[in-house]
Amino acid sequence: MRWMVLFLFFLIPVGCNRQEQPASGSIPAQGSRTLKIGLVPEQDIFAQKKHYEPLLSQLGKELGVALEIKMLPRYGDIVENFHKLDLDGAFFGSFTGALAIEKLGVEPLARPRYLDGASTYYGLIFVRKGSGIHTAEDMRDKRLVLVDRATTAGYLLPLAYFKALGIADYKSWFKESYFSGNHEDAIREVLAGYADIGAAKSTVFYRLAKTDHRLLRELEILAISPHVPANGLAVRHDLADDLKEGLKQHLLTMHRKEAGRSILAEMQIEKFIETTARDYRPVLDYAADLGLDLTSDLPLDD
Repeated sequence: MRWMVLFLFFLIPVGCNRQEQPASGSIPAQGSRTLKIGLVPEQDIFAQKKHYEPLLSQLGKELGVALEIKMLPRYGDIVENFHKLDLDGAFFGSFTGALAIEKLGVEPLARPRYLDGASTYYGLIFVRKGSGIHTAEDMRDKRLVLVDRATTAGYLLPLAYFKALGIADYKSWFKESYFSGNHEDAIREVLAGYADIGAAKSTVFYRLAKTDHRLLRELEILAISPHVPANGLAVRHDLADDLKEGLKQHLLTMHRKEAGRSILAEMQIEKFIETTARDYRPVLDYAADLGLDLTSDLPLDD
């Protein structure tokens, strides 16, 4: 399997240098129409909401509609509850985006290109430096923290990594394994010593490292995954064409306006780029190589 072949190249230590209660909030805007936009819990839900509020506020002003933020307490819920919450769109992660495309028929519009030029992210497997954990046998009876089953970096990557190491059933191999609910908490659990091994996405890891320098000093990266699309906006397929096209065009041109550039800079984004369902093909292939069918329910193997 091509992903497993790729993964063998990731099983050597690499350096750390670069190259979630539910909450909701309304953003006032002109007009009578309201769009409900969901967010997945990459980090603390209050920080996540604050991170996106200026962007959605600006979009609302330009479109002349009200944009209402809907924070989801866990990743899987954004697909599960898309219709229940009457969402019009969401900023999906790569796994939830692939799930939503397959199961809900959503249409991806745009995703960010960050200041470093990347419009993708990758997963990380990490331990504390000096832990002596590198091989499968080193990991036996240790504590593992994952993020959520509906994440690429926080679930699919560890499954592929352990499979490549010969660990068929991580739940019996580790003394304890649990889900943190968001990437930020998974990183902090390992940093604080509550877990021995963790998984999270690169964008959250290096964002935290800018303010908490212990991450680069005290954590060691064991493996990285292939790159997958950064969290992008996708909308329901039957959303009115004017709103669909308006959202897309305002995102794609935001970097051309002074107010837009300021908002994007705060989010460490250079600009938004067009995104299509084809960009999520690597995630679908990745899941298929692991024997997961994204058109069926996620495995609930607590």
